[in-house]
This record gives sequence, C-alpha cells and structure tokens, in this order.
Amino acid sequence: MTLTTIDPTSALVVIDLQKGIVPDHTADRVTAAVKQATHLATAFRRHGLPVVLVNVTGRAPGRTEAGRSRSIPALPAGWADLIDELDVQPTDHLITKRRRSAFHDTGLDTLLRDLGVTQVVLAGISTSAGVESTARSASDYGYHVVLATDAMSDPDADAHRHSVERVFPKLGETATTADVIDMVGATR
Repeated sequence: MTLTTIDPTSALVVIDLQKGIVPDHTADRVTAAVKQATHLATAFRRHGLPVVLVNVTGRAPGRTEAGRSRSIPALPAGWADLIDELDVQPTDHLITKRRRSAFHDTGLDTLLRDLGVTQVVLAGISTSAGVESTARSASDYGYHVVLATDAMSDPDADAHRHSVERVFPKLGETATTADVIDMVGATR
C-alpha cells in the first residue's frame, strides 16, 4: 500500500547505519539509501518530529547461529558508532539493540509512547533483517508503519526486493523519501 497520510506525531526510526555495517555493503544502492535516510532525518528534525537512531551491538544466540563460531569475538572499536552522515543531533534519540528488531528489549516502545508517537517511518540496513524485524514489531505494537523503501538497502538484492514487494505491503505503507518529506512538510 502506498503512503496515504503522515500522523501529527510520527517518528523516523533509522536502523543500523553504523560504521561497522555500512562499509561492509559497498554497493551503490547503500550509498543511495544512506543519502535518503539523511534527507529524512534532516526533514524530521526541521519539523520538530522525533528522530530515533538505532545501532546494534550483538546478535541473538541459538540455532540461528548454526554454522558460525560459537565464540563471538569482541567488536572492533567504533564498530557500533553511527555513521557521520547522520549528523547526530542533541535532540535525536539513540537506541542500542542486541537483536534484529529495534523494539526487542530496548525501551523503544516506551520512548515512542512517551513522545505520543502513533506512526513510525523506517529506514536503514538491512532491509530483510533489521528493518523488516522492526517493521513487524512496530505493526504488532499498533503503530502506523511507513517504509521509506529508497532509504534502505540489503546486501542481498533478492531479499531486499522480497521484503519491499511481498512483506512490507502486509505491515504498513511504502513510500519514497520524497513522498514522506512532502507529506511531512504539508502537515506542518
């Protein structure tokens, strides 16, 4: 479903645009997604809407780790730091997650509810993992979910396409960055 409205209290949630992840994705589509996510952050800040920047510092243990080393090495210094392009501002909200969804054991739902947020606009990396998991959780928590599909990327182009074309229409509305920014501007 395409974007129909921006709620008066919507928040931008940017997933995993951090130094240890973004350089691992060298495709042009990542550069484009980062650029679009930064445009969204700028627009949300300009209109006084919450910007939530999420990084990840761990991963879930268990069977999903089959084939990987059971001993997880320490992350390199700076790995979880947000990329400079996001231009983190004092008004931004920072959330650190240890699982795929930004809602799992992070306090994100409490933060958003305290801010009166009813709608989340999602962007980030990876489309089929962190973004999709967060979108599923946001939908489960009852938020109006908007997925800025040109502000996200995935190392697997087929997985990205599957999420955008098959999964996201079941979880919320999809839009381009320009569509979201136009609607945010029209409601302010």
